[in-house]
Amino acid sequence: MVGDYGIKYNFFAVVVSLDKFVELLFLLLFSPVLIILGFIYFSNFLLHIYKRKVNLKENYLSQSWDNGRRAVAHLWDMYGTVWHGYEIHGMDKIPEGPGLIVFYHGAFPLDYYYFVSRLYLRTGRFCCTVVDYHFSKIPGIKLFYNVEGLTHNGRTECTDILKRGYLLGVLPGGTREALFSDENYDFLWGSRTGFAHVARDAKVPVIPIFTKNLREGYRTLGKIWPFKWLYERTRWPIVPIYGGFPVKFCTYIGDPIPYDPNISAEELAEKTKSAIKDLRDKYQEIPGSIQRALLERFEKHLEK
Repeated sequence: MVGDYGIKYNFFAVVVSLDKFVELLFLLLFSPVLIILGFIYFSNFLLHIYKRKVNLKENYLSQSWDNGRRAVAHLWDMYGTVWHGYEIHGMDKIPEGPGLIVFYHGAFPLDYYYFVSRLYLRTGRFCCTVVDYHFSKIPGIKLFYNVEGLTHNGRTECTDILKRGYLLGVLPGGTREALFSDENYDFLWGSRTGFAHVARDAKVPVIPIFTKNLREGYRTLGKIWPFKWLYERTRWPIVPIYGGFPVKFCTYIGDPIPYDPNISAEELAEKTKSAIKDLRDKYQEIPGSIQRALLERFEKHLEK
């Protein structure tokens, strides 16, 4: 009888331990997603408060929304500063007037949100953003989506944004690069040249940008074949992302690539990719190391 009780007790203990392990695994894999979603929803909440307080209507890119945008920018900049010791190097390289800003796409493009927030706070320059179609389908963030100048509507609208004098940010690697690149920082752009067509159509320079340690902050399980198999057949971005490690993020801005009517969109796309690779090779040790990136939080850098 005592032996049966002991067996039952041990079995119950194993079940409880497995349950805790599953909970821990769930938190490890999905807490970064939940945290980022929380910041997005809180940003949306702040904008709703501002909208009701000032009694604003649409025309989301007008100056009447500037104070609301500034509050959201402070929120993201604070997160970047506290959690990743975020820095930007080369901000003075961004030319006056419209331009197409091109980033490497990490598992989470948090560096991009940190960048546009700090750019806005430091210079007052607002940057619209091309996002994945799936992002636009997240429920309950419509106001954030509109006020922050996000779009997924393609080449014509992107060209129009630039012709209206705004900066426009794009991450050509998209979901594929986010989910299936790794600590070697491979570029998975395929034959994507749409952003180069937009830059040529709008006759604007391209500004190449790379963020050091981006893959050490957040990584994916994209190398596990069932996730890649599912993505290739459904295009559903359901690959688990883990991490949220407080590693050092440093964004480096390269020399602008001026508008040149004599080069094709394909040549411009390749030139842009080479420029971002040069930044990667200059500033990023490959393969990336989470331990090394954590230690860099204690190093002093001169932001400029």
